[in-house]
Amino acid sequence: MELGLLYSGGKDSTLAALVLDRFYDITLVTAHFGITDEFEHAREAAAATDFEFRALELDRGVADDAVELMLDDGYPRNGIQHVHEQALEAVAGLGFDAIADGTRRDDRVPTVSRAQAQSLEDRHDVDYISPLVGFGRGAVDRLVDAELDVEVGPSEEIPRADYEAELRALLAEERDEDAIREVFPDHDQTYVHGLRD
Repeated sequence: MELGLLYSGGKDSTLAALVLDRFYDITLVTAHFGITDEFEHAREAAAATDFEFRALELDRGVADDAVELMLDDGYPRNGIQHVHEQALEAVAGLGFDAIADGTRRDDRVPTVSRAQAQSLEDRHDVDYISPLVGFGRGAVDRLVDAELDVEVGPSEEIPRADYEAELRALLAEERDEDAIREVFPDHDQTYVHGLRD
C-alpha cells in the first residue's frame, strides 16, 4: 500500500516513517508555499534516510491566512495548525492509500483530533495514521537517539523544511524581523542527517 507522510526533515516525521516502513511504500511529502527553497532540506533528509520524496506546493493564501492568525494571536499555534490541516488535505488528495504525519502525544501544535482524522478518511477515502500519537517526548527522544543522526539547535539556525521556516520569512517580508521574535518563542528544532550505523 502507498502512504504519503507529511515530512519536515525533523526527528518526529522521520521516526514516523521508520515505524511505518515495514507496512507501507512510503513517500515523504513536504508541503511548501514557494516562498523559500527550505523544502530542499527535507529532500536531502529523505535521501539520507533512503525514502522517496515529493514536494507539494500549497496555495500562498494558506500562508497569508496563517500569518494573519499569528499576528492577531501574538503566538504561532493557530497559524501552524491552519497550515497543517491544509497540508493534510492536500496530501490526502494525491491518491495515496494512507496518509500520515509525525504528530505525537505531547505536541501542542499541530494536532489532529479524532473528528478531523475521521473526516479526512471519509472525504478522501484514505487511512489517516499518526504512528507516534502514543509516544511521549522522552520515548521519541530515546528511539531517535538509537536510530537517527540528528542535529538539534535554535529554530532560526537549524536547516529544516517545516511550515515555520516559510512563515518566518513571510512575517519578515510583510512586517519585519521584530515580528518574528514577537510571534515565535525561542525553541529548538531538529534536522535529520541520516540513519545511525
